[in-house]
Amino acid sequence: MDILKEAGKSKIAVGHFNFSDLVVLRAVFEAASGLRVPVMVGTSEGEREFVGVRQAVALVKSLRDEHDFPIYINADHTYSLDKVEEAAGAGYDEILFDGSKLTFKENVRQTKHAVELAKSINPEILVEGEIGYIGASSEIIEKRPKESLKLTTPEEAKQFVEETGIDVLAPAVGNMHGLLEEMVAGKIRKRLNIQRIREIKSAVEIPLTLHGGSGTDEKDFVEAINAGINIIHINTEIRLAWRRGVEEGLKSNPKEIAPYKIFPPAFRAVRKITEERLKLFNRIS
Repeated sequence: MDILKEAGKSKIAVGHFNFSDLVVLRAVFEAASGLRVPVMVGTSEGEREFVGVRQAVALVKSLRDEHDFPIYINADHTYSLDKVEEAAGAGYDEILFDGSKLTFKENVRQTKHAVELAKSINPEILVEGEIGYIGASSEIIEKRPKESLKLTTPEEAKQFVEETGIDVLAPAVGNMHGLLEEMVAGKIRKRLNIQRIREIKSAVEIPLTLHGGSGTDEKDFVEAINAGINIIHINTEIRLAWRRGVEEGLKSNPKEIAPYKIFPPAFRAVRKITEERLKLFNRIS
């Protein structure tokens, strides 16, 4: 994908935001198109089940074609070859095969198969692999999983990329899915190991993705991009903004039953968060 090459050259990152309804998708699209920066949207297996696999692709493609705008869709956190085949056949631009819970050897084996399968269906599709467990889902949690404290090593990254043939790598560099309750309250922020990002980037020649970006210190975002991160995933912040926006809409209109009259605060909240993140990732003041 050319936008990833350009991001690497320009020392910026492509923002990636998950969606499970049209409110979030349109808010992300309008934020990105308003700033005139490329954007990626993603749907996890659960989100794909809710939205529809081909329906999610059709929605994104309709925005891309109608507005001639670089918006791309990723099959986020895909755990089986059946789901890889389904997403590739439906027309996704990228697939993240997530074998991070497996042993390193088994992760390599299954990810390699995922690459071969996806590219047999669409040679142009990008396949991302993940090493290092950073949590299971984008939600608010009380305590950080101990497993997420273990960082990916440059040696692991190099071996994984060479043996699997992936196009994009998602390492564990201090990042974590979801938000701790203290993060929601604004008491603490996630901190990244910038030196480890540099070491991994030196060991591999493919784009790097930062998963679990929500709640990360903004200076760390900038330093991570400078160190070699090319894609940054934001999801929990989006879900939280959507939730608070819906609550605001219901509170402001307690007798309203028309969804399109309830959702505008959610739309505005998601767009605001997306714009803030895209400006930071793309160095827009």
